[in-house]
Amino acid sequence: MQDPSAEGRIRSRTALRTTLLTPLFAFLLTAAFATSALAHAVTAGDQGYIQEISGVNLIPFMYLGAKHMVTGYDHLLFLLGVIFFLYRMKHIGIYVTLFAIGHSTTMLLGVYFNVGINSYIIDAIIALSVVYKALDNMGAYQRWFGFQPNTKAATLIFGFFHGFGLSTKILEYDIAPDGLVPNLLAFNVGVEIGQLLALGAILIVMSFWRATPSFFRHAYTANVAMMAAGFVLFGYQVTGLFVS
Repeated sequence: MQDPSAEGRIRSRTALRTTLLTPLFAFLLTAAFATSALAHAVTAGDQGYIQEISGVNLIPFMYLGAKHMVTGYDHLLFLLGVIFFLYRMKHIGIYVTLFAIGHSTTMLLGVYFNVGINSYIIDAIIALSVVYKALDNMGAYQRWFGFQPNTKAATLIFGFFHGFGLSTKILEYDIAPDGLVPNLLAFNVGVEIGQLLALGAILIVMSFWRATPSFFRHAYTANVAMMAAGFVLFGYQVTGLFVS
């Protein structure tokens, strides 16, 4: 039989390791995704290319859409949070579809009707969506408020905000009106392709991690780190809003 005092020391060491690892994970996640504020920025090369062409250019816009999503680290962080505790492909498909419907709708309408939102504000909201989902995964709302928010509705609503983030950046391309609708649709197809590629990579990593005993031991810590990264990204955007 294990000595209770020894068991207490083991628990203390485990708690200490968790306390030490949490800021480390937060730092690593933040370092990995700190370029999020720049990830959605329109590169000079891409912007110059788009401004020089006109008419229907499906392949270039599909490429730009895929590139935009794959390098959109805050979008990927939110997706990671959404699928973190989803195991069945059916459930993953439902949530990813809701997210896709949300961001596709506002992206297309935002660009078509020239609805631009301050990029710092919309990216700050996107950062808060990461915080929201991390807290949801940690069961914070049930402990704090005694109820569980509708996760499907939240995914769709935050998808709308992510879509406005996309449309705001697309407007920076100053796309020619000639062939606008086909090019927008091609861009959206590219976004979905990029999302599927990124999601596939995330699921592969998650499947290997879930097969290890460490998953449930460190799942809470990982979500704390995700939440911390979201707050850092939020602070970055708010700072940019006031100093720009």
